[in-house]
Parts: sequence; C-alpha cells; structure tokens
Amino acid sequence: MKKALWACLGGTVMLAGLALGQDAPAASKETHASPAKAGPEDIAAALQKGVSVLLKLQEGSENGDGPKAQWPYEGVYRVNGKIPIGYRVGGTAIVVMALVQSPGYAGDEERAAAVARAVDFLCEAIADPDMSTENYQGGYDVRCWGDIEAVACLCRLKRMGLVPEAKKNAVEKAMAFYLDGIHKLEMPKTGGWNYARPAGRDAPGAPSSFVTGVALQSLFEAAEAGYVVDAMTIERGLSVLETARAASGAIVYSGAAGNRERQADGVPGAVGRMNLAEATLLLAGRGSVQNVRGAVDAFIVHWDWLNKRRAKPGTHQPPYMVAPYYFMFAHHYAAQAVELLPKSEREEYRRRVNELLFSVRQDDGSWNDRVFPRSAGYGTAMAMLAMMQPQTPAPRWHPEPKP
Repeated sequence: MKKALWACLGGTVMLAGLALGQDAPAASKETHASPAKAGPEDIAAALQKGVSVLLKLQEGSENGDGPKAQWPYEGVYRVNGKIPIGYRVGGTAIVVMALVQSPGYAGDEERAAAVARAVDFLCEAIADPDMSTENYQGGYDVRCWGDIEAVACLCRLKRMGLVPEAKKNAVEKAMAFYLDGIHKLEMPKTGGWNYARPAGRDAPGAPSSFVTGVALQSLFEAAEAGYVVDAMTIERGLSVLETARAASGAIVYSGAAGNRERQADGVPGAVGRMNLAEATLLLAGRGSVQNVRGAVDAFIVHWDWLNKRRAKPGTHQPPYMVAPYYFMFAHHYAAQAVELLPKSEREEYRRRVNELLFSVRQDDGSWNDRVFPRSAGYGTAMAMLAMMQPQTPAPRWHPEPKP
C-alpha cells in the first residue's frame, strides 16, 4: 500500500516540479542527502535528546547576568552591536513551545523550571523600550517577530493549562502587549507585515509573505484562545498572501506577484513561503488542499536548493536568493502542511519530510541552519516542532458569517 501510494505521489511530485516551477529540469540533476532513518522510535529519541540540548543552551541576558531565562535567536542583524530584543523574545518563545509540547514535560522539574524562567522573561520584556510600538520608527526592525512568537507561545501555554496561577496576571498583561503590537505593526495601506520599512513607519511598503503568514497564524491562535482579534486585519493579511502567489505557484518574498518573472522569485527559493502561505490560507477557509499538496511536493523536489544555503555565511544568495535561515522555517511549515492533507496521504509525506530533516541532524542531536552556535536553540526547537506536527492542532480562523 505504501509503495503504491508513493508511486502515485511520485507522479504528483514530478507534476509539481513542472506546474509549480519552470526550474524542474535543473532541480532534477541534484542529489538529495542520503535518507536518514526517521521512524517513530527515532523521533521519540530525537525529541528526548532535543530537550537535553535546549536545556543546556538556555542563557542569561546580553550582559551575561541575571537568571538563565533566554534562548536568543542570533543572526547578522544587531542593534547597537547587540542581539535585538525581538530576536531574544522570539527565539525564547519558540523554544518554550518545543519544550512544553515534547513528551514527558509533566513531572520534569528541570524542564518546568527552565520554562518558568523563560515565561518570566517574556513577561518582563514588554518593559524594554525596543519592544514598544511607540518607539518604532520603521527601517529594519524585528520587534514584530517577538510579538508574533510571544503571542503564539503564551496562547499555547494557556491552551495546555500550563500557566501557573501566580503568573496569570503577568501573562495576561504580556499577552495584551504583544497582541496589541501585532495589530499596530500591520503594514499601512496594504495590510500584512514586514520587518523592513525603508521609508519609515507610516509610509506605504511591500508586506512580506513569510512574516504575514506567521503573524496570521499567531492571530488565529489568539482568537481560539478567546482574545479579541480584528477581523479586517486578518482579511487584509490573507489577501496579501493570495496576491503574493505567482502563476508558477511560487509565493514571492514581498509585495504582490503581478506579472513579474524573476529567478529570485522562482519555486526553488520559495518552498518555505509556499507551505506557510498555502497552509495559512487553508486554515482560514481561503485556500485549497490542491495548493497545499503542491507546496509540499515542491518542498521535496527542490529541497536541495535550501540545503545548499544551510549553515552558510551571508543571507540571500543567487540564483534563487535563498537565505540560510529559511531552512528550518521551511521544514516546520512543510510538516504543518502535511497534516492538512487527506489522512491517507499523510504517513508517506511525513516519512519524506522527516527523513530530509534527520539527514542534516548534527552529531550532538541538535539542528542549526546558521553559522552561529547560539542559534542551535532555534534550529533544534523548530525541528522538534516539525516532528510534533501530527500531535499539534493547527490554529484556524473562523470569521463571523456575513449578514
């Protein structure tokens, strides 16, 4: 049955390479990494090891003082020579989600203590001036990534009943702050979100598809957790994702696809954005299973283009302008997209995605798509969240019916 299913899916993959990307001939010449064993026992062991890796990576503040409460994401971007607070909040929130969702959290005192310190940090970070929307001037600024991931994390903790009574007031205050930040940092005119606003905060700009998709899913989480979310903000964001889809099926990096035909916007460099966008649209009732399947197929076909940039210096590099930090991102949303396919198709797709993921696992049990050792926290957490997608309910948007 499995062989027959994948024979059928293999044809789908080839069709995806042709229909979703004119780049299929070039991709077909590449050789994927050797398949790595990724059965249920391997995944269980990898999650257990991942927890150990993450606990060792928890650290204090930028100055090296204070309790070990953070897992900062590290990239080339700095503010006054330091890792920006948005990266510290966002990276910490992602690791917390991986730790609490991994098996064995209940009764694991060391893990619970690490999470408690991290939650305190997320609640205290709202006092940092560089997280305030009042101080936001535009330019390149990642505070909205902190807002987005903090909302997702705190909602996840609330849904799992993991917010201690003593911390509930602080968590609710932080949730209000971060949720307000997402709404206020929406792009003017177009809707959607972007880290980059070269012309300033209030000037029109091009929303980024990959930021917009993640922001929307955090807002879906918030709505499901009972928080008030502006429906028009959601609708504008969904429209941003729809207009970002090119004729090839690729989701362009920013702005509307229109009639532009640039290699930088080709399918091989867009597979992470495609899975995120198509999954998000389907979760909001504005997408299709066909598009989601095509995105997953494209990820498998063109995976090598992502792998060529994994853990390499620099950011966007030609021909498809792939940056290293899309590698784990792409795996996470490919894994999520798989769970939105018909049940009969999921097992084989899970195997393919997990084998690719395990093929790049480090000897110490971590994952890292950057040249910075610190970012193994983000990479390992994203890998763990990808592996746990079958047990992770996807957040959905349920708009009010129109009168």
